[in-house]
Amino acid sequence: MAVHEFDQVFPLGEKNDAFAQYFIGQSYLAPLASGSVPVSNVSFEPGCRNNWHIHHGTEGGGDQILLSTAGSGWYQAEGEEPVSMEPGTVVRVPAGTKHWHGAKADSWFSHVALITPGEDVSNEWLEPVTDEVYGAVPKSGANA
Repeated sequence: MAVHEFDQVFPLGEKNDAFAQYFIGQSYLAPLASGSVPVSNVSFEPGCRNNWHIHHGTEGGGDQILLSTAGSGWYQAEGEEPVSMEPGTVVRVPAGTKHWHGAKADSWFSHVALITPGEDVSNEWLEPVTDEVYGAVPKSGANA
């Protein structure tokens, strides 16, 4: 599927070169709103996923909210089963949770992402999601 054929509500954005070192595969970033709660549309080519990472924060900050808008993807917290993300799926990632998210092997995927405001909000990028870990999730469809 060519990039221009990926049907979604929000803009695809530009190649996510600033964060490319934290992704396996090509992702795209489209900032939607700035300010105290920046909101972005993140799109992933088939098989693309971000590294394991942790959002930190106190005073209510650091939770990540993922709103799936197009395609089909995965979210997985460390030690938990992967969650299939289809348009309309909402995932709340509590601050301090090691996790990753990205496209299924056979589908483009987009989600709107935001971090709840608070104190000491930061992001800690960790190791890549290995082919072994990624290969253990189903290639398509619902949860295993």
